[in-house]
Amino acid sequence: MNNKEIVVFWFRRDLRFYDNLGLKKALSSGYKVLPIFIFDENILDRLQKADARVTFIYKNLQSLNNELKRYGSLLLIKKGIPLEVWKGLLNEFTIKKVFFNRDYEPYALQRDNEVSTFLTHNSIAFESCKDQVIFEKDDILKDNGQPYTIYTPYKNRWLEHFKQIKIKVSDTTLDFDNFYKHVTEFPSLISIGFAKSEFKVLPYNLNVIDNYHIYRNYPAEESTSNLSPHLRFGTVSIRKLVELAQNKNEVFLSELIWREFFMQILFHYPEVVTYNFKRKYDGIKWRNNGEEFEKWCRGRTGYPMVDAGMRQLNQTGYMHNRVRMITASFLCKHLLIDWRWGEAYFAEKLLDYELASNNGNWQWAAGTGCDAAPYFRVFNPESQLEKFDPENNYIKKWIPELGKDYIRPIVEHKFARERALKVYEEGLKK
Repeated sequence: MNNKEIVVFWFRRDLRFYDNLGLKKALSSGYKVLPIFIFDENILDRLQKADARVTFIYKNLQSLNNELKRYGSLLLIKKGIPLEVWKGLLNEFTIKKVFFNRDYEPYALQRDNEVSTFLTHNSIAFESCKDQVIFEKDDILKDNGQPYTIYTPYKNRWLEHFKQIKIKVSDTTLDFDNFYKHVTEFPSLISIGFAKSEFKVLPYNLNVIDNYHIYRNYPAEESTSNLSPHLRFGTVSIRKLVELAQNKNEVFLSELIWREFFMQILFHYPEVVTYNFKRKYDGIKWRNNGEEFEKWCRGRTGYPMVDAGMRQLNQTGYMHNRVRMITASFLCKHLLIDWRWGEAYFAEKLLDYELASNNGNWQWAAGTGCDAAPYFRVFNPESQLEKFDPENNYIKKWIPELGKDYIRPIVEHKFARERALKVYEEGLKK
């Protein structure tokens, strides 16, 4: 055991030095800081070996490590079950305190509770910080103390609270001399059990914020910020983004608030992971046709807007937000396939997969969620195409074989809509 007393900062969904609140507190503790990252086998074991998100995490850890190396320190990388890793760390180091930024997903809460209990049992202090959101948990509640389940009043209360606080983006300057100096070999991606993915997480583009409200619904336009994977893994500061958005674009700010809305829904109602938020929809009799689901997954439904979106997802790990709504609505309403099937497919493919938003948006599309689109709202993929890709630039990009002989629609829209309304109405009677 190293007898020198240190504190540990545990990197998780905050892979940056800039404006990292937990890290800043650790560096101000008066002790040298050992930065660590744990490749969690509880999560990794469910992923494919060339998962692009793991590659992205690994590359960002390399960048952090290279920066630390300039100052004689390194990032300590571990792989395993987090609680077991912490047991080992206590045998390696004399740890005075542990710092980390809070996470709100059900598994993360369970993991952090186990680790925190273990640290307390071993007389080691810990401090968790709010870093990935502006408002968390019970920060935004109704007057009766209950959580909001409708977005607009949540947003209004969010904005009221926001006016009362002074958002502060931490100084970019870190005292790297306060990091614990040690020599540790940085592992290869292969040694962690993964291979490099050919999928690329694109750099984010903040230049689109000014005109975001004008172009955000047009998938052929270069108007996407590509921020969502960076927000998911914390390579960008939410405080910096909100600071920009409040000065530049209210619509963009609203999208950031949607993210926090779904996070607090998941925190207060963790059962939404597997159940309809509105349990009255439990009586819906989904068709769940496996062959039709496969055609949807492959982008072979015969509806160009749906197929282009699914092909973009399969080939890049991205899908435009407007097209996500169209493809999700098509699966649930046109094909009457359980939203959980689509949610799981997106979770596997999306580079920006985040449980709260993915679950919230799928239940929104299915009509089963909080503040959801009403069940009788059924997107027409053809009119959506005419409205949001009038020159067919988006669909031509992803469907090169598009033409007169393109595959016939898997189901006729009018028939599918009427069938969906009937099935939903019958399900709601049960």
